[in-house]
Amino acid sequence: MAAGTVIEALGDPVRRQVVTLLSRGPRRAGELAAEIGTSAPAMSRHLRVLLAALVIEDERLEQDARARVFRLRPAAIQAVQSWLDQIKAGSGLLGGATVRS
Repeated sequence: MAAGTVIEALGDPVRRQVVTLLSRGPRRAGELAAEIGTSAPAMSRHLRVLLAALVIEDERLEQDARARVFRLRPAAIQAVQSWLDQIKAGSGLLGGATVRS
């Protein structure tokens, strides 16, 4: 999983809100739209972007095959965290390094 793809998907503030909500537990699209205050079609577009970037995954419920529940994919967040850790380690931010001008 490429960190760049995840970062691009998270470039939109609504999608960041979706990820924040999903970090607290799985939700249906309608619940996400209501909590964020966006329309169902707009939420659908945001969810498609997050699904394509593998930031989230969905599951159909046995009791209602039309209903989908979305959840965060921890591997996506870990990919970004690993990339940030590499940047941090390579930039001299660890170990009390000073910034040169």
